[in-house]
Amino acid sequence: MGSQAALRPLALAGFVFLCSSFWAANGMYGRVGAAAEEEESRRMRLHTDGSRGDARAWPGYLYTRAVGRCTPQFWSSGAEPWPNILPQEAAVSKVFGSRSVERYGPRLTLLEATMRTDDIGGSAFVKLVKQGSAALLNAYTRRGFPFDSWEVKALLLEALVSEEAATVQAERFEQANESCV
Repeated sequence: MGSQAALRPLALAGFVFLCSSFWAANGMYGRVGAAAEEEESRRMRLHTDGSRGDARAWPGYLYTRAVGRCTPQFWSSGAEPWPNILPQEAAVSKVFGSRSVERYGPRLTLLEATMRTDDIGGSAFVKLVKQGSAALLNAYTRRGFPFDSWEVKALLLEALVSEEAATVQAERFEQANESCV
């Protein structure tokens, strides 16, 4: 009997969350009341995959990003403050050293590096700087992260010698970032 009473607040909280999510989504797309009727009369439709466009157009794709506690997406979301030693506006070239200027230029910031979305199917060097920046942040903030900060910097610079080396190192950083807790 006591266990059922303990579950009631959780069930109520889950129900409230689902209802609020449903109403927020309806309000976000403007499909409440008279707006719903008006939207039906338009040619623009909301497709089942969430994209908008002409009813006869190709459906869009919904891009989702994994946001574990140590991924680049997590760090770019602002969910946790960055360590003082690595401000968001710090240039990649200042953090990783002058050898990175040739590949990434002098103006790319750590925040911009973690926010990049052109790493999938793009250059191995893009994925390297994205995952390497997150790995450096994790090295400073996560106890038990498999790389030290100096190690992340050295490995990133060593991987700049070739596309193959960048691919291998980016994968290692990505695995460490995704398995971190």
